Amino acid sequence: MTKQEKPLTDKALIKEVCRRIRVARSYWDAHNNAACRGERERALALYNTLTKEQKDQIPQQLRVWLRYRSEKYFGAHQTPPKSKRKRRK
Repeated sequence: MTKQEKPLTDKALIKEVCRRIRVARSYWDAHNNAACRGERERALALYNTLTKEQKDQIPQQLRVWLRYRSEKYFGAHQTPPKSKRKRRK
């Protein structure tokens, strides 16, 4: 088993969630929506595994962006992105 395959524990898990949210926000700021969407999904999946006490350790600014601000743009109510197609000339 490699280091990446080991399940994360407490502090490492919280740190990884924060890192993924920050990466998603940096993609958001760069207007790279596809990458932002993917990173946000990974962050949200990890965030949902946290207990209430662990979620409270995530900075509020990151939690707000993950749960509310980004939900506005990437939520289930939005039309999913189209796959890129090759154009014929």
